[in-house]
Amino acid sequence: MDENTVFEGKTAAVVSYITFVGLIIAYFMNSESKNEFAAFHLRQSLGLTLSYFLIMIPLSYLNIPMASGGFLVLFFALWLYGIISAFQGKRQLVPLVGSFYQNILGGNNNN
Repeated sequence: MDENTVFEGKTAAVVSYITFVGLIIAYFMNSESKNEFAAFHLRQSLGLTLSYFLIMIPLSYLNIPMASGGFLVLFFALWLYGIISAFQGKRQLVPLVGSFYQNILGGNNNN
């Protein structure tokens, strides 16, 4: 991927990690240009967001503070890794689950 592609998609890539609203804004920012770098980070961010909701909703009903607290720490670390790699212009998969997100959400897992 060339530097111009990364430069053009960097804003949408970073915005995609800033809450669910940022993900929606980044999607529309990238809807016309179809930037490969931004699309990669959109898939990573969407995967993290979906995972968060799919895991936290059941955990909140179980009311197990150690489980939900541990997951929040893990989620925050993965989110931080994603936003930092987007900000640095790197196309790095989120550890543990990044390749799964790329496969499920329609991307490839090539770095």
